[in-house]
Amino acid sequence: MGLGQAARRTQATPSPKRNLQRRLRLLSERSAALGGRSRQLGFSFAEGAASYLAGLVGMRGLRLALNTSVAVLVLSLPFAATAASRASSTVGTIVATAVTAADASRAQPAARGSIAASRNPVTVAAEGAHPIQEVTIHEGDTLATMANFYDVSIESIAFANGISDAQSIQFGQTLKIPPAEGALYTVKDGDTVETVAARFKVDPSVIMSYNRVYFEPEHFAPGQLIFVRGAELPSLQPQRVTSAVLRGPSFAGAPARTGRLAWPVAGVITQYFWAGHTGVDIAAPYGTGLGADDDGVVTATGWVAVGGLHVCIQHAGGLESCYYHTSYVYVGVGDKVSRGQIVATIGLTGVTTGPHVHWECKLGNQFVSCLSQ
Repeated sequence: MGLGQAARRTQATPSPKRNLQRRLRLLSERSAALGGRSRQLGFSFAEGAASYLAGLVGMRGLRLALNTSVAVLVLSLPFAATAASRASSTVGTIVATAVTAADASRAQPAARGSIAASRNPVTVAAEGAHPIQEVTIHEGDTLATMANFYDVSIESIAFANGISDAQSIQFGQTLKIPPAEGALYTVKDGDTVETVAARFKVDPSVIMSYNRVYFEPEHFAPGQLIFVRGAELPSLQPQRVTSAVLRGPSFAGAPARTGRLAWPVAGVITQYFWAGHTGVDIAAPYGTGLGADDDGVVTATGWVAVGGLHVCIQHAGGLESCYYHTSYVYVGVGDKVSRGQIVATIGLTGVTTGPHVHWECKLGNQFVSCLSQ
């Protein structure tokens, strides 16, 4: 190395990192010095202000002012906390709204009590109506017992299943039960709401409302099953017959009596036998079965002017009992019946103010009370 050349040292090479560190150290030293001066100035100002205030109001006044300030600060803390909480809630709500708007694809919980729309709206069924049921006939079932159980008429079940003879039902047969009193009807080609309403003697709005035809016209398309509430249905009552058929010959060989007459139905007596009333009236639900009050032979069935549809049974000893106002009769003249066998059902035929049976007894040609026989 020559004398004219400067010595080169590696540690003297400029480094950006060391330069930054040196500058930060100098800045912190200056900040500390400035902070010390600021604290000293603050203390000096506080001492000067305290001395000035003490000179104005005295030490007692200064203490009073300081205590009052502290009390005001303590009392204001709850209000400050409440305001902070409200401000936080508001900010949270705004943030949540912004997030929802920014991410509309996320599922949001529906507000309680709100109605959420559906792509397939479903109309609620009319109040008091039940769905159409399909039931199977078992031993002991009749149209009358099923009508009584499902609270509809025999005629409505018969019409829904195309039955014209109540005694034609068989064990294992499946029947449709209407949702209420009325007609289950399958729409045919050429039918209109007006023509179907005229057939069943109801207002067209009855069909339109119950079957939701106003908003879904396809419910009245051919082949659709609709329900006509309150429809007038064809009666299953037997044809009116002549008096010669109504009363058969006298049956001297009636079975022996088994005891006192049994009540034909477990109902409520609404009128007893007396001089102005030839029988005992027992009220029961429409369609309830009427059992034979004792062993005997059927002597009369059919329609009479006031009693409506009726059936009479001849018993031993010259006693005859009759049931009036029935809705259906299951036996014919000459049939032998046993005590408790269902021979008819409670109805409203003839002159009556409610579903009941007029239970009437004759001993010879004399009316007697059935309750005493």
